[in-house]
Amino acid sequence: MIKKRLEKIQNLIKKSEFDSILISNSINRRYLSGFTGSWGYLFITESQSRLATDSRYIIQAEKESPEFEIISISSKNPWPISLTEGLQVQEIAFEPEDITVENLNFLKEKTSFKWIPTPNMVSNLRSTKDEEEIKLIQKAIDIADSSFNTISENIKPGITEKEIAWELEKHIRNLGAESLSFETIVASGPNSAKPHHSPSNRIIQEKEPIVIDMGAKYLGYCSDLTRTIFLGKADEQYNKVYDTVLIAQLTAIETLQKGMSGEEIDGLARSIINNSGFGNNFGHSLGHGVGLEVHENPGVGPTSKNIIEENMVFTVEPGIYLENWGGVRIEDIVLIKDGETKILSNAKKNKIID
Repeated sequence: MIKKRLEKIQNLIKKSEFDSILISNSINRRYLSGFTGSWGYLFITESQSRLATDSRYIIQAEKESPEFEIISISSKNPWPISLTEGLQVQEIAFEPEDITVENLNFLKEKTSFKWIPTPNMVSNLRSTKDEEEIKLIQKAIDIADSSFNTISENIKPGITEKEIAWELEKHIRNLGAESLSFETIVASGPNSAKPHHSPSNRIIQEKEPIVIDMGAKYLGYCSDLTRTIFLGKADEQYNKVYDTVLIAQLTAIETLQKGMSGEEIDGLARSIINNSGFGNNFGHSLGHGVGLEVHENPGVGPTSKNIIEENMVFTVEPGIYLENWGGVRIEDIVLIKDGETKILSNAKKNKIID
């Protein structure tokens, strides 16, 4: 898979105004080389590929990145010179979303090359997943699904948001995840009106919504799952809000198509929420891509021009949030495969837990 990814970026170089590219972003570095160390740079031309890192990671780099020439660098051996030594390059692309002004000035000071900003070049490549990536994402999803199904059934009044979050994290790790893909959100009662609430010592009570947003990371790949539950007999308000969000989500999933823009897909769900009178209570985008990062391309939101293509993986997560009452969000990950939409998440959608 790494060889194919490297070929893609080299083909882009052949068609571009630059003759090489410097990869500084750690996620993009891993995607293109397989190297999982915490520090290093890639330098790629039409026909050559180099990975520079320090002595801590040389053995690891040689094992993980056989497609790359490994270069050891140190403070005595300026890496821009080491990376480009012996190569006939003049115009080098770099990742402006990752390189600081200070580092760019350093590059210009140490070399005589022309440095060309190329935003999102690799992240755009990452938005389309290969078969191995899809398998790893599915494994991360399965871990989160199983954890939610197990822990949610044991949620009772009297425990705290933090306690639920901790039980979920333990279960995720026990199932083989390397980590959470982000800090778990457990938001009960009025707290659930805050989409990114951090779990607190608030005690769970009956007859209030509880939003749980969670994810697992497996071999670098992330999952993202949100469910909303209610303890005890639901009231009219909860039923109305929950059903509106669920209908909006299912409608978007069932009617979105390959070739639509993120903006168009967002509108499928947003129109239902708007028509139900909650338009001002859905303030975030409908979804986002998922892969090596839990938030990546393609964006699926009210201003997103991204076109949804084959093998893209992204979330569909409408929500309604009412201050001083609470909120409801339901999120699944979907995949465009053979022109159709496949739901990858399988966690129970238990509207109410008695």
